Amino acid sequence: MRLGNYIEWPNDFNVSQLPCHQSPDIPIKLVSSTTISHDFAISAIKLNYLFSELGWVSKSLKGWVVTEQGLKQGAVQSEDSRTGVPYVKWPETITQSEALLSSIKDITGSSSLYTPKDNTSNVANKNIEPKYRATDGHFVDTKSEVIIDNWLYMAEIVHAYKRQLPIEENVYCDFYIPTAKLYIEYWNDSNDPKYLAHKTKKLAVYQKYELKLIQLNQSDIQNLDEVLPRLLLKFGVQAY
Repeated sequence: MRLGNYIEWPNDFNVSQLPCHQSPDIPIKLVSSTTISHDFAISAIKLNYLFSELGWVSKSLKGWVVTEQGLKQGAVQSEDSRTGVPYVKWPETITQSEALLSSIKDITGSSSLYTPKDNTSNVANKNIEPKYRATDGHFVDTKSEVIIDNWLYMAEIVHAYKRQLPIEENVYCDFYIPTAKLYIEYWNDSNDPKYLAHKTKKLAVYQKYELKLIQLNQSDIQNLDEVLPRLLLKFGVQAY
């Protein structure tokens, strides 16, 4: 016979995989996006779209539905008792999330135009300002990335460049397609041991968080019209 409240954890529970703003031992109050939006002086609507861009929620016919990545942040699915419209509650400590804070800075214009912050960035380009300008105005690191960026732009696919992954680790993708919560990484043909180690480490991050990823290599660059539409379609993105 058990008396009082208790918590039962699954056998494969790993405390180290909890976000930094969560603790398995301390009860955390759940709050709405409206409450959180007041802390950042932005509208709840804008905050929900920001959560969506991070891949933590998805928009339903009416309201918002938490995703697998959102659940990992401690979010809880709720429903308005009067209207039945779904919404999401968040642990009040979500305001300490580095991923969220970084996105808030980006959306409010508080961050600088370009600051190399990626600890797993291309070794050959580390701490070097981007020097190639794509058609849509993005400044990118390499000529191959110009080709990829221009292809996405001409295909009218909304995308970001060097977007931070929605995780606690300080990792940035090459390209991000927010409508599909899909990432694109371009790998050059370098056999440099440091670069190969960087590639392995970065791929491990994508696998750890089960993020959707398309990988492109140098041989794909001159055949993007054949390669990229096929890969995008697998994730529900139609190019033409």
